[in-house]
Amino acid sequence: MSVNLKDKIALVTGASRGIGYFTALELAKAGAHVIACARTVGGLEELDDAIKAAGGSATLVPFDLADMNAIDALGGSIFERWGKLDILVANAGVLGVISPIGHIEAKVFEKVMTVNVTATWRLIRSVEPLLMRSDAGRAVILSSAAAHRCRPFWGAYSASKAAVEALARTWAGETQSTPLRITSVDPGATRTAMRAQAMPGEDPDTLPHPRDVAKAILPLTAADVIETGKLFVVRENKLVDYRMPE
Repeated sequence: MSVNLKDKIALVTGASRGIGYFTALELAKAGAHVIACARTVGGLEELDDAIKAAGGSATLVPFDLADMNAIDALGGSIFERWGKLDILVANAGVLGVISPIGHIEAKVFEKVMTVNVTATWRLIRSVEPLLMRSDAGRAVILSSAAAHRCRPFWGAYSASKAAVEALARTWAGETQSTPLRITSVDPGATRTAMRAQAMPGEDPDTLPHPRDVAKAILPLTAADVIETGKLFVVRENKLVDYRMPE
């Protein structure tokens, strides 16, 4: 499926590596100008080189999502330069630790919630007015199967992703009568640094490459998307509709 994003402005968090990096690259290849956010400047610069090599354009915004003032300022900066935002891909997140709930240090739990949940809410609040100025605003919120499986020892990450899905579904309900469409995506097991941290003994070559996951996500940013409030999972490089329990 070909997606034409010419003249669209797209914001991607966690864009310096993994799924965020390749989603930003796919958006740029489809014609969007990408605002790439991440902590790692070197990774953002590599992304910028790749986007330019593909004939696209990007604006790099290095900052830590734990910096709430920076998130608040981001919306204003986008408005001043472009006057709108067409696409949000909220991808950035941290794993924390794989540990019994009672053994997780408070500072670790709080960091997971800050980066994965509070920053996502703050980002939504910062850019929603800009997405509303688009004729076809699209928001894709990255989730995880951990939100539903609730495996032992994954408490902090599972709770954070369940909260992120709740935010996305609530936001979709609040904006249902507008042109804004909001979807969540569980990318599945993917060859990323976070996956390697969680599963250190796993052979990464057995997992899908984040490039393929990004290509599966890309259609959700298109203007012809009508779904909102849904969770999709990536399976065999394709999007599958996940049926939410009533």
